[in-house]
Amino acid sequence: MKTNRPKIEVPVDGIDIIVDSISATLLLLMIIYTILSYDDLPEIIPSHFNAKGEIDGHSEKQMLWLLPVLGIVTFIGLFILNKYPQIHNYMVNITQDNALKNYRLSTRIVRFTNLFMMLTFALIVFAMIESAKGHTFTFGHWFLYTVIGLSIITPIIILFYYRKINT
Repeated sequence: MKTNRPKIEVPVDGIDIIVDSISATLLLLMIIYTILSYDDLPEIIPSHFNAKGEIDGHSEKQMLWLLPVLGIVTFIGLFILNKYPQIHNYMVNITQDNALKNYRLSTRIVRFTNLFMMLTFALIVFAMIESAKGHTFTFGHWFLYTVIGLSIITPIIILFYYRKINT
């Protein structure tokens, strides 16, 4: 669908650089840790955790590469998407007057989404590797509650902020 939204460059602030840097660092650490640990892992590793954080599924160790590969694809995809804020979805009509503040908020949401995804992927890879090495590692209830809480609270906060900047 073609839109007539303004195409403007959104200035990158310090927080944007920090969030992108942390996301890239988490992705690199996940890849490096997987590479360094891979040869020492058994052929069958923990690959699924229940709501309590306990291991309830196993897979061949090649499956360990799934999250780093998904992380690379996700990171690059969201990074590229952020270059084109005029194609993002908005709840208001975007004009020249409100474009910068809406584009800035939208690109920041995408950046934080990227950060949370890299953090989640890295934690899961870490748990899989540590569990496969025989170390006691469980997510516990905190992981599930944190993910669910952030999934509910973050959009609500964004909605209130979005309304604030557009009134």
